[in-house]
Amino acid sequence: METDGAVTPRLELKGITKAYPGVLANDKIDLKILPGEIHALLGENGAGKSTLVKIIYGVLKADSGEMKWDGSPLEIANPHAARKTGIGMIFQHFSLFEAMTVTENIALGLPGRQNMADLSRRIREISENYGLPLHPERHVHTLSVGEKQRIEIVRCLLQNPKLLIMDEPTSVLTPQEAEKMFETLRRLADEGVSILYISHKLDEIKALCHKATILRGGKYITECDPTVETAKSLAEMMIGTNLTAPQHSEEADRGPVRLKVNNLSLDSTDQFGVDLNLINFEVRSGEILGIAGVAGNGQVELLEALSGEIRCQKAEDILLEQQPIGLTGPTERRGLGVAFVPEDRLGHGSVPDMSLIDNAFLSAYRQKKLLSNGLIDTRKTIDYAEEIVEKFDVRTAGISHTAGSLSGGNLQKFIVGREMLQDPKLIIIAHPTWGVDAGAAAAIHQAIIDLAAKGAAVLVVSQDLDELFAISNRMAVIAEGRLSVSRGVHEITIEEIGLLMGGTAGADVSKEFDSVA
Repeated sequence: METDGAVTPRLELKGITKAYPGVLANDKIDLKILPGEIHALLGENGAGKSTLVKIIYGVLKADSGEMKWDGSPLEIANPHAARKTGIGMIFQHFSLFEAMTVTENIALGLPGRQNMADLSRRIREISENYGLPLHPERHVHTLSVGEKQRIEIVRCLLQNPKLLIMDEPTSVLTPQEAEKMFETLRRLADEGVSILYISHKLDEIKALCHKATILRGGKYITECDPTVETAKSLAEMMIGTNLTAPQHSEEADRGPVRLKVNNLSLDSTDQFGVDLNLINFEVRSGEILGIAGVAGNGQVELLEALSGEIRCQKAEDILLEQQPIGLTGPTERRGLGVAFVPEDRLGHGSVPDMSLIDNAFLSAYRQKKLLSNGLIDTRKTIDYAEEIVEKFDVRTAGISHTAGSLSGGNLQKFIVGREMLQDPKLIIIAHPTWGVDAGAAAAIHQAIIDLAAKGAAVLVVSQDLDELFAISNRMAVIAEGRLSVSRGVHEITIEEIGLLMGGTAGADVSKEFDSVA
């Protein structure tokens, strides 16, 4: 990689400032990205990353400061102008029409009239080349969060950008698939494409990126070479203090079986979904069971069955403390002490246009006794919302603000906190720290461990293997609707888990998928 002095930056920002009422989101931020450079943008949730990249992409206009493109002044009026300039962006929250197909959604983001058959072919080629399988004719509302992210990545790559902005692009990939994407990104960089890379996976930042710019509290902190830093030192630059890894208490005897799933088989309600086939597992009081898997392998169907959104074939398919609950709905299960954190935080985990106060009430009114004579106890509900914000460090202008106004990571903290503070007997969490910064992720992980230590049974479904290895006592893998035998985290390697996730293991590893977990 050549030095700044030898190469004109592809993109240069000077003194970029953007203020909202009561919040200075970007405070005189400088940034240089060279041609062929993979440049990380790091910071906590609320550090100003999203605002900055939205300014680059033309979604927002800076209050002051200047941008240059290949040394010339740059004004980006809107995203269309950004794409014409050669800037492509993959947002953390997706811009997709749920009732349209994958191909139709991608066509809307491309200039001019598209030949749909040709576009479908190109989508298949790109998705296969990048290890991001997509069915062009599927409707978006049938897709998991991970599959929706694949659409955004493929749509961006189809436009041959000169600067590619990527936000958490590997969250849906196995380690093997992530490495394949890194190879592709390195090839793009060798061909002169600049990449602005946002991720909370600091080990992949070290492995992939040439430089990193650190933001904190809306301010530029420093630029560094991530290859000579440790993940811990990068995290501490981001949060401005020492980072403590989550700690399990001394290994204690597990309590009785809290959740037991018996030969659960279920046909997906979606024609493109994955049928569940003889799923067996159990989770004890005081235990954390992690389930790994690439998006679209039955996680959605399993979570719907466990939450009660989809009824099982028999009540005995799912037992909660030996009580059959397979035919009961979500409200009844919550009444029995079950809490849920769904994978889709906007729409499923929260109502975006409702306040944090109202969102706190939605799932907690029963356990926290927020109703009085059939009416909402406003004072208790406000107190509960404030407790969530305080204990889980949710960065917000106030609890009267809408859920949709929060950054993705802060909304995730709010939803996790809302469920955990109900002191559930069993909590089922999908992707607990998706899009959450290192400091907040460590806090959520510790809260999960502490909840289990108090006697809760915890089931975590995630594609982040580092996360699962950090918090789980046992792990299993779901692939093509089947669940592997669970094993202690000290008895299996990340490579073995990755092979099981990819479904490419040989005969020896395939024996892990069994009818008894």
